[in-house]
Amino acid sequence: MKQWMRMTAGLGLLLALPWAQGEEAPACIEVTVGGYKTPDYNCLSRQMGNDPQAAAAAQRAQDALNVPVNERAPNSIGLATPAATSVRMGNTFGTSVKPQRPPVPANNSPLPK
Repeated sequence: MKQWMRMTAGLGLLLALPWAQGEEAPACIEVTVGGYKTPDYNCLSRQMGNDPQAAAAAQRAQDALNVPVNERAPNSIGLATPAATSVRMGNTFGTSVKPQRPPVPANNSPLPK
Protein backbone atom coordinates (compact mmCIF):
# COMPACT_ATOMS: atom_id res chain seq x y z
CA MET A 1 0.00 0.00 0.00
CA LYS A 2 2.85 2.40 0.84
CA GLN A 3 4.48 1.67 -2.49
CA TRP A 4 1.22 2.39 -4.30
CA MET A 5 0.91 5.76 -2.49
CA ARG A 6 4.49 6.71 -3.35
CA MET A 7 3.96 5.89 -7.04
CA THR A 8 0.73 7.90 -7.11
CA ALA A 9 2.40 10.88 -5.42
CA GLY A 10 5.36 10.69 -7.81
CA LEU A 11 3.07 10.49 -10.82
CA GLY A 12 1.07 13.45 -9.54
CA LEU A 13 4.24 15.52 -9.17
CA LEU A 14 5.39 14.63 -12.67
CA LEU A 15 2.03 15.65 -14.12
CA ALA A 16 2.02 18.94 -12.19
CA LEU A 17 5.58 19.86 -13.20
CA PRO A 18 4.76 21.59 -16.53
CA TRP A 19 2.22 23.89 -14.85
CA ALA A 20 4.51 24.64 -11.91
CA GLN A 21 7.18 26.11 -14.17
CA GLY A 22 4.87 28.85 -15.41
CA GLU A 23 4.99 30.59 -18.71
CA GLU A 24 8.39 30.72 -20.37
CA ALA A 25 9.44 33.75 -22.34
CA PRO A 26 10.14 33.07 -26.01
CA ALA A 27 13.79 32.62 -26.91
CA CYS A 28 15.66 35.64 -28.22
CA ILE A 29 16.61 35.39 -31.88
CA GLU A 30 19.97 36.54 -33.20
CA VAL A 31 20.06 37.55 -36.84
CA THR A 32 23.22 37.43 -38.92
CA VAL A 33 23.33 39.84 -41.86
CA GLY A 34 26.48 40.10 -43.92
CA GLY A 35 28.56 38.44 -41.22
CA TYR A 36 27.38 40.79 -38.42
CA LYS A 37 25.30 39.39 -35.57
CA THR A 38 22.49 41.58 -34.30
CA PRO A 39 20.77 40.44 -31.10
CA ASP A 40 17.17 41.35 -30.27
CA TYR A 41 17.74 43.97 -27.56
CA ASN A 42 14.03 44.26 -26.73
CA CYS A 43 13.89 40.55 -25.94
CA LEU A 44 17.08 40.72 -23.87
CA SER A 45 15.68 43.70 -21.95
CA ARG A 46 12.49 41.76 -21.17
CA GLN A 47 14.54 38.82 -19.91
CA MET A 48 16.62 41.07 -17.69
CA GLY A 49 13.53 42.90 -16.41
CA ASN A 50 12.67 40.28 -13.79
CA ASP A 51 14.83 41.92 -11.12
CA PRO A 52 12.77 42.53 -7.96
CA GLN A 53 14.97 45.50 -7.01
CA ALA A 54 14.51 47.19 -10.39
CA ALA A 55 11.45 49.15 -9.28
CA ALA A 56 13.32 50.59 -6.30
CA ALA A 57 16.33 51.46 -8.47
CA ALA A 58 14.10 53.12 -11.07
CA GLN A 59 12.42 55.16 -8.33
CA ARG A 60 15.80 56.29 -6.95
CA ALA A 61 16.92 57.29 -10.46
CA GLN A 62 13.71 59.26 -11.02
CA ASP A 63 14.13 61.02 -7.67
CA ALA A 64 17.71 61.94 -8.58
CA LEU A 65 16.48 63.55 -11.81
CA ASN A 66 13.79 65.56 -10.03
CA VAL A 67 16.08 67.70 -7.87
CA PRO A 68 14.51 71.12 -7.14
CA VAL A 69 16.00 74.03 -9.07
CA ASN A 70 17.25 75.78 -5.95
CA GLU A 71 19.33 72.71 -5.02
CA ARG A 72 20.96 72.18 -8.43
CA ALA A 73 24.51 73.17 -9.30
CA PRO A 74 24.65 76.61 -10.99
CA ASN A 75 26.38 75.32 -14.13
CA SER A 76 23.71 72.63 -14.63
CA ILE A 77 21.00 75.28 -15.03
CA GLY A 78 23.03 77.69 -17.16
CA LEU A 79 24.22 80.20 -14.56
CA ALA A 80 27.70 81.66 -14.67
CA THR A 81 30.16 80.41 -12.08
CA PRO A 82 33.31 82.23 -10.97
CA ALA A 83 35.47 79.57 -12.62
CA ALA A 84 33.66 79.87 -15.97
CA THR A 85 33.76 83.67 -15.83
CA SER A 86 37.49 83.68 -15.06
CA VAL A 87 38.14 81.42 -18.06
CA ARG A 88 36.07 83.69 -20.29
CA MET A 89 37.66 86.92 -19.03
CA GLY A 90 41.24 85.68 -18.92
CA ASN A 91 43.79 87.74 -16.99
CA THR A 92 41.44 90.74 -16.85
CA PHE A 93 39.03 89.00 -14.46
CA GLY A 94 38.35 91.39 -11.60
CA THR A 95 40.24 94.31 -13.16
CA SER A 96 38.34 95.16 -16.34
CA VAL A 97 34.94 94.76 -17.93
CA LYS A 98 36.50 93.88 -21.28
CA PRO A 99 37.61 90.26 -21.72
CA GLN A 100 41.18 89.43 -22.60
CA ARG A 101 41.67 88.96 -26.30
CA PRO A 102 44.78 87.86 -28.13
CA PRO A 103 46.58 90.60 -30.06
CA VAL A 104 45.51 91.13 -33.64
CA PRO A 105 47.90 89.14 -35.84
CA ALA A 106 50.04 91.07 -38.30
CA ASN A 107 49.11 90.43 -41.88
CA ASN A 108 52.17 88.46 -42.97
CA SER A 109 50.68 86.81 -46.00
CA PRO A 110 53.06 84.93 -48.30
CA LEU A 111 51.06 86.20 -51.25
CA PRO A 112 52.21 89.47 -52.85
CA LYS A 113 49.91 92.46 -52.67
